[in-house]
Amino acid sequence: MKLYQITYDLRKKRDYQSLYERIKAYGTWCRPLESTWIIATTQTAAQVRDNLKTVMDADDGLLVTRLKGDAAWYGLADEQAKWLQNQYQRCEV
Repeated sequence: MKLYQITYDLRKKRDYQSLYERIKAYGTWCRPLESTWIIATTQTAAQVRDNLKTVMDADDGLLVTRLKGDAAWYGLADEQAKWLQNQYQRCEV
């Protein structure tokens, strides 16, 4: 499994629910910040992008970045910080 950070900017219609459901369908996910999610998957960044953009409008923005190596965070809830620590130990980073 690989970790990916997903950030987005929904501009006009702002159909958050469809995007959230699509992200949650990956099964292993965390939402550490308002417009940021992290998922664990075997897919590539391009595959994740293509999957998510099917529920987005043409004027929306999306960035899918693989997380590798060093990571640090501040101000996250304990549950989110523990999720990140566990995933960094389990996934190929």
